[in-house]
Amino acid sequence: MKKVINHLSFQVLIAIVLGVLFGIFFPSSAASAKLVSQTFINMITMLIAPIIFFTIVLGIASMDDMKKVGRVGGKALLYFEVITTFAIIIGLIVANVMKPGSGVNMTATDTSKIQEYEVGASQIEWGTFITHIVPHNIVDSFAKGDILQILFFAILFGYGLTKLGAAGTSLISTFNKINKVLFNMMKFVMKLAPLGAFGGIAFTVGTYGLEALLPMGKLMLAVYLTMFLFIFIVLNLVCRLYNFSLWKYLKYIRQEILIVLGTSSSESVLPSMMEKMEKFGCSKSVVGLVIPMGYSFNLDGTSIYLSMAVIFLAQVFNIEMSLGTQITVIGVLMLTSKGAAAVTGGGFIVLASTLTVLKIIPVEGMAILLGVDRFMSEARAITNMIGNGIATIVIAKSEKEFDDQLYLNAISPQYDDKLN
Repeated sequence: MKKVINHLSFQVLIAIVLGVLFGIFFPSSAASAKLVSQTFINMITMLIAPIIFFTIVLGIASMDDMKKVGRVGGKALLYFEVITTFAIIIGLIVANVMKPGSGVNMTATDTSKIQEYEVGASQIEWGTFITHIVPHNIVDSFAKGDILQILFFAILFGYGLTKLGAAGTSLISTFNKINKVLFNMMKFVMKLAPLGAFGGIAFTVGTYGLEALLPMGKLMLAVYLTMFLFIFIVLNLVCRLYNFSLWKYLKYIRQEILIVLGTSSSESVLPSMMEKMEKFGCSKSVVGLVIPMGYSFNLDGTSIYLSMAVIFLAQVFNIEMSLGTQITVIGVLMLTSKGAAAVTGGGFIVLASTLTVLKIIPVEGMAILLGVDRFMSEARAITNMIGNGIATIVIAKSEKEFDDQLYLNAISPQYDDKLN
């Protein structure tokens, strides 16, 4: 019994249950609960930029071949686009079959809060997304935690380090030691995960109340069902194709899943996912490139939500969308969904920009989603995280950078004893 109580997964699960109860009985304390959750996420976020930088630099230095770096990056981007397209398509199919927007009353919805999202969407210039990757000031990029810009700088730094040859050995050794210190810090922070999960779920329930779920229950059911189908059909097929078990992978990252469930943020487990993917059998170089890239380009859960939200709002306003129009939606979302991680406000602002591009659904219709968006953010974040881990394994296997012995060790029953 003591072993179970000391297990981080159990502690996070209990914290989530207590958070729900706290939100129900003490809704006035929701703001204080958010401070607890935000503090935990801030502690994780402060480590993300340096961990990504040192991991990528060390990964490229170990490759010693920039052609390989380009090949891994190219494979990852191609994989991301293919899988994201499947996510969008399955979201559209389920939304068309279940019709969650049919019969929803829009007249009682407060549209006053939607203006800030319209303003945010109007400031997004998707044509400049690529140029945004190149930072004008790398110190500013680290300060803001801009993953894409840090990724770009780290690749160039790694390239420069490889050109030093033997002279760079001492610097590589120093970077290795710094990276180990950062991961030791991360292990300490992760012990506070139950507090972060408690605060996050208490804030959500206390602010919006469980009654906010009732009018939008059909949409939430449709979104969660689609995420489930995507993970256990599409991603399961990918896992079978590359000869590893989806279920064992999910069991292996169950702590991260519970933490994301509580905090509604996949960034809260980015450092630990990088470490776990290495222990799962993926090489450091592949992990260092694919995981950070995935947080900007492989947003499976966000893509599903965006596609379903567009169809949902069309149904609310009784707007008939032809097959051609829905294909256009797929094309637009393939572009706009890539900006979700780089935009403050995430998927909600990207949804506003998508509706602005399509010009067939009133943007103010998004107001109907405000109350339940937070309750669906957990599903988006968890699906994004699961998809990024699988992408890393697929790329590692395709590059023959996957250690089968480490994989067998990770999925063995004895591994549970090493988690705490």
